[in-house]
Amino acid sequence: MPVQDGRSLIAGIDEVGRGPLAGPVVAAAVILRTPIPGIDDSKKLPAQRRQLLARQILESAYVGIGAASAVEIDRINILQATYLAMRRAVARLPVAPTLLLIDGNRGPTFACESRCIVGGDALEMSIGAASIVAKVCRDRLMARLAGRYVGYGFERNVGYGTREHLEGLGSLGPCVHHRQSFAPVRAAASALRPLRAILPLAEVA
Repeated sequence: MPVQDGRSLIAGIDEVGRGPLAGPVVAAAVILRTPIPGIDDSKKLPAQRRQLLARQILESAYVGIGAASAVEIDRINILQATYLAMRRAVARLPVAPTLLLIDGNRGPTFACESRCIVGGDALEMSIGAASIVAKVCRDRLMARLAGRYVGYGFERNVGYGTREHLEGLGSLGPCVHHRQSFAPVRAAASALRPLRAILPLAEVA
């Protein structure tokens, strides 16, 4: 991890949620003030460990979290929505960074210097911290949505196109948090549209 020398403030940036059929894409920007042992790519960590580390990060680091909704994803596409979430995360940092380390091979432009690092969530502690915060934040959001939109299994699949989710889409159709521009969601909406034109909504959904 690069050392914060009092003049440089280095923030790691990562996002979660490009691939799901529902829910927002969420990004986090993290400036670590002290090293936190055990930080790694969030995908490699069990859920309980992620949650513990996320709490430690939020308590001891500078953190900004940003998101782009399903509506925004449909309007500007998933790549641009990811960039939007990243910009929002950086804008919500309580201090201005002097260098941004972005996971992946490309990223949005920022006012300060930025560098893209492929596999950065496993190589740079600040990026790994951002991946953990973004993952925990998005998972909790999808669990809350599961209580409001029953039948899709959001609490288990967090919006990804699992069999349970696709079956829910087939029987219920999309909800307001589904990404209408994604092919499986469009297909489910198209399949139910003729039925809803001739039957009362209650008989279909």
